[in-house]
Amino acid sequence: MTISSQRPVEQHPTADRHSTLRTVDDAEAYVASICFKTGPPRLIGAELEWVVHDPDDPSRPLDPTLLRSALGPHAPRTLDPDSPHTALPGGSAVTVEPGGQVEISSPPLASLDALHTTTGSDLERLTGLLRRAGLALAASGIDPHRGSSRLISTPRYDAMAGAFAREGRHGLVMMCSTAGLQVCLDAGEPGQLAKRWAAAHALGPLLIAAFATSPRQAGRDTGWASARMRTWLSMRPERTGPVAVADDPARAWARYALAAPLLCVRRTTGGWHAPPDVTFADWVRGALPQRPTTDDLDYHLSTLFPPVRPRGYLEVRYLDAQHPREWLTPVAVLAAAMSTDTTVDRALDLAAPAAGRWTRAARLGLADPVLAATARPVLELACRSLTHTDLPPELRDEVAAIVERRLAAAPAVDPGR
Repeated sequence: MTISSQRPVEQHPTADRHSTLRTVDDAEAYVASICFKTGPPRLIGAELEWVVHDPDDPSRPLDPTLLRSALGPHAPRTLDPDSPHTALPGGSAVTVEPGGQVEISSPPLASLDALHTTTGSDLERLTGLLRRAGLALAASGIDPHRGSSRLISTPRYDAMAGAFAREGRHGLVMMCSTAGLQVCLDAGEPGQLAKRWAAAHALGPLLIAAFATSPRQAGRDTGWASARMRTWLSMRPERTGPVAVADDPARAWARYALAAPLLCVRRTTGGWHAPPDVTFADWVRGALPQRPTTDDLDYHLSTLFPPVRPRGYLEVRYLDAQHPREWLTPVAVLAAAMSTDTTVDRALDLAAPAAGRWTRAARLGLADPVLAATARPVLELACRSLTHTDLPPELRDEVAAIVERRLAAAPAVDPGR
């Protein structure tokens, strides 16, 4: 989910963080200038998040004191203000979301195998710490046992809760009950950017359907393959809906960002609550007493949660949390599908029939006939393209086996649905 990202917003090299923004055109130009750092695709990262529960009594409410003790020096300061917040041995930072979901964010790494080795080691360390405290990670993208309850209070989270309360129940569920797997990929060279942006979106419905893990929420069957993604899609589309796929992704993102309502306004004293329905563009035009700065705009960007978010790199946000032993598979599939210009082109062509089927993917998964017919060739392309990565053969075989198992386990397709 990452509503408190560990990676900084990409800064424009000449921008003053406290420059006042006086026109919407200036604000759009600033966003467009910072959102993609172009260059040869080299780096990959992952943010792995899970709901935490007592394996013997998973419906028991999570005790934040127990979680803080379990994480020890790795606890974030939102959970323990006096924590040194040291990274895990491989360099992954630990964060805790408002409902107690635990996330580890890898550093950017130069290869898929390095990501597997480093993040796998950090995950083993994390699960060991939790296990000794009688806690475990749930292999689901949404809390399958408990209702939504907020454990952490900060000015940001308080403002978010207030804003979401005006919009219905899904905001609280998103904050406190959902868990996702995010993949961070380089944006690519300027000539590659538009296609890589398009491919990251086109693959979304297929990968949601293939790797959905959240049919149950709070003790009941939701009727959705990914109740997590249902939650995100049920919120305001100006904040969580997909950004337009366009020939100029930077401009599309800039317009999306400026049209999004404020989630919070940082203040030195008092709460951070934002006035309802005021967009960042409205703020630039004078809707609040003091005009925003580029630093305010940077912060606003961190409150937007589309399925693919540009942060200098491509942050793919649409995957459910996976079983802790299987997190590599969707990461490897996405990395392989984006590994060369040829695979990107082919993936775009193969995924085209299912592009835009976000809600169908979340609701039906691979029971949707279009998604089912499209998923196999796309996933087979990705598995073949694992040879473009540095994963050793045994790991490539393991990824392919998990993919095949998921395809084989798909429910029978009802052509009338």
